Amino acid sequence: MKHEWKKHEKELYMPKNKPEIVTVPKQKFFMISGKGNPNTEEFSEKVSILYSLAYAVRMMPKKGFTPDGYFEYVVYPLEGLWDLTDEGRKSTVLNKDELLYTIMIRQPDFVTEEVWEKAFEFVRKKSSHPFLNEVELGELEDGLSVQMMHIGSYDNEPESFAKMKEFIENNNLEILTLKHREIYISDPRKTEKDRLKTVLRYRVKNRV
Repeated sequence: MKHEWKKHEKELYMPKNKPEIVTVPKQKFFMISGKGNPNTEEFSEKVSILYSLAYAVRMMPKKGFTPDGYFEYVVYPLEGLWDLTDEGRKSTVLNKDELLYTIMIRQPDFVTEEVWEKAFEFVRKKSSHPFLNEVELGELEDGLSVQMMHIGSYDNEPESFAKMKEFIENNNLEILTLKHREIYISDPRKTEKDRLKTVLRYRVKNRV
């Protein structure tokens, strides 16, 4: 049976459109970092190389290499960790040029260094991508978190973040870091702005 994250990991990827508490385990990612406005060619290129590597892993058995523990699965969605530079934090309005980001695509647990190197090998054969060597294989563990599904334009996310902050306050929690996670459930190229689905997540801890 194919592993489908929307069905089998609903609590992480398909929350309700109101804040809720979740515990997120350690996960593996292909990840690449940068600074600046996401509405640029550079950002698109970085997204593109992540997907190229993710699909290289997914299609490995068809290329004659089957990793130990491999199983059929749907490629995970794009995710982003977002922060602001010190300069960006001083501003009362969001200056997208001051954004710091790490974008990433989760990988199944069978993805080892060997599988990672094989994915690079397959992608290199197809093209010499300018950002390929900036991609890393890393692990993240959000642990205790508050998340919700934001429905609508990315520019309207502050409304959902305000609801999350109120929920965090009311549940005797506090935000660990202002760096937050976004998981892009919808493809913005194929979805109208007011129908976009994005999981928003803050890492939290219990208030002492």
